[in-house]
Amino acid sequence: MIDSEFPRRNCPACGADQPRDEVFSERRAETVSLEELRPFWAGLFKEKVFFTYARCQSCDQMYTPHFFTSAQLGELYANMAPNMEDVPGPALEATQRDYWREARKTAPLDGGFLEIGPDIGYIVRDAALEVKYDHYWLFEPNRAVHAELAAATNGKPHTISTDMDDLSPVPDGSIGLAVMVHVLDHLLDPAAILSQIRTKLKPGGALMIVTHNEKSLLRLLMGVKFPPFCLQHPELYNPNTMTKLLKRAGYETVTIGRSRNYFPLAFMIRQAAWTAGIDLAKAPLPQTPIGLKLGNMLTLAKVAA
Repeated sequence: MIDSEFPRRNCPACGADQPRDEVFSERRAETVSLEELRPFWAGLFKEKVFFTYARCQSCDQMYTPHFFTSAQLGELYANMAPNMEDVPGPALEATQRDYWREARKTAPLDGGFLEIGPDIGYIVRDAALEVKYDHYWLFEPNRAVHAELAAATNGKPHTISTDMDDLSPVPDGSIGLAVMVHVLDHLLDPAAILSQIRTKLKPGGALMIVTHNEKSLLRLLMGVKFPPFCLQHPELYNPNTMTKLLKRAGYETVTIGRSRNYFPLAFMIRQAAWTAGIDLAKAPLPQTPIGLKLGNMLTLAKVAA
């Protein structure tokens, strides 16, 4: 048994305590102190230090049996730079626009709109311009982006909250589309939030989730250097474990596909070079954006009509 200052937990998907270690860094996060981990909390091109990822022998979920407490996470996130700080705005906007286009193909375009972790409101802005959701319920802990997020609603009725765990202000059965983009794999209790969202969806309502795919080709090629193996992710998903988690939470249909992400060519070259042990951090490289279907997956889950 490891003597760690980070608490041990059961599988967040099924509650079983049957982990089998699968992926670990040379220095395992659970064997060092919080102070020693601070320098590794953010940043792509540095030594990899993360909590050991295990495979639940009951449901196959990949998760970290040891992880930060909620209080530790709050402190670490408070000092974290914006998400995807290495990816310029135009590439990020193009990626999020693709997510919205996929969601609107099958989600009801009426009722309310709910997003957990919308940042400055990329998808909110497109939705507010293109359809007529009657209220935007936005749960974003970063107060610094609230003004920009409010502006993204284009004057539509909206409520912004910093509490991502409590959706009680949202009327039950009122939401046409709920969205979580790279949020679910950051949560300590994903099953609980998925169950909450389900109660908020109107008949036929949809939930769109974007996460990393821990069984993608990119993970196979990069091995332990796969970027999602990091201190921010207490669990990671694949199509099978995502489907089981959503079905257990009461969703009727689940459709999963690979999502397209846009990155500057320079970002992709540096990632590939870093994987090969070459440092190109300061090399002048082209910024041309390219769209690729790599290690992420887009999930659409619906409730009965």
